[in-house]
Amino acid sequence: MRKKVLLMGKSGSGKTSMRSIIFANYIARDTKRLGATIDVEQSYVRFLGNLVLNLWDCGGQEAFMEHYFTAQRDNIFRNVEVLIYVFDVESREFEKDIHYYQSCLESITQQSPHAKIFVLIHKMDLIREDQREAIFKAKEEELKNYSRPLDCHCFQSSIWDETLYKAWSQIVHKLILNAPQLEKNLHDFAEAIEADEILLFEKTTFLVVSHCLKKEHSDLQRFEKISNIIKQFKLSCSKCDTSFQSVEIKNGNYTIIIDLFTPNTYIMVIISDPRITPALTNYNIKYAQKHFENLETSQEQRT
Repeated sequence: MRKKVLLMGKSGSGKTSMRSIIFANYIARDTKRLGATIDVEQSYVRFLGNLVLNLWDCGGQEAFMEHYFTAQRDNIFRNVEVLIYVFDVESREFEKDIHYYQSCLESITQQSPHAKIFVLIHKMDLIREDQREAIFKAKEEELKNYSRPLDCHCFQSSIWDETLYKAWSQIVHKLILNAPQLEKNLHDFAEAIEADEILLFEKTTFLVVSHCLKKEHSDLQRFEKISNIIKQFKLSCSKCDTSFQSVEIKNGNYTIIIDLFTPNTYIMVIISDPRITPALTNYNIKYAQKHFENLETSQEQRT
């Protein structure tokens, strides 16, 4: 099953850099060597087995943008599942940015009325940390007003921290047909093995596709931090001609196990009960694999 994803925004807003980090295993500092996107670059990314994301990275130069809304309108905006529009938070041409954004919304409304719309307010690392939340909230309110009557979901993001993974995890989660069923089964599994928390990561991108929380945690960004850390570790392993399989961490407070789970996912299990041994948790993970593989298969059959 293919899902068409439009990635749009003004030239230099950071679209290609974020795509390269999430889907092409770039690290942030390496994106400096990426050139500007010319016209439209299409790529196909297999995600969770049968789900294929057809990414359309659309160059943001003015000549291209105008062409998208005229001669290429039908081709660009037909059969779109998701529009991701990227704003540079420090843009000095906000009125022009809004003009192009609203032109995108108009075209989406006519060609793909059921498309989901996401807005990334990007390069937030350029804003002082103590001002980021206030500036993001102001931009979010403004963009939601410009988007009416359509509904848009806004995220702040930067290629230099975990916010990029948070935004893309939530976007991709919307494309998983059996997400509620997956989450329910993860909750049941956590209850059965007495886990504090369980996360499922997509195997290639390490985006979080589902999670279950049994005990509250103070760090609300921990999922994305883990995604970022583990993906960088995987890249380090590949440079040494080895592959990442699993990690086990144990101290006086908890045990963490990260392991390959299904053909398309990794699982992370956190347990604080000292009576539950890592060996038992590993056994339970292996025992549950077939059930979760069947859930993935059922999604593929539905598509």
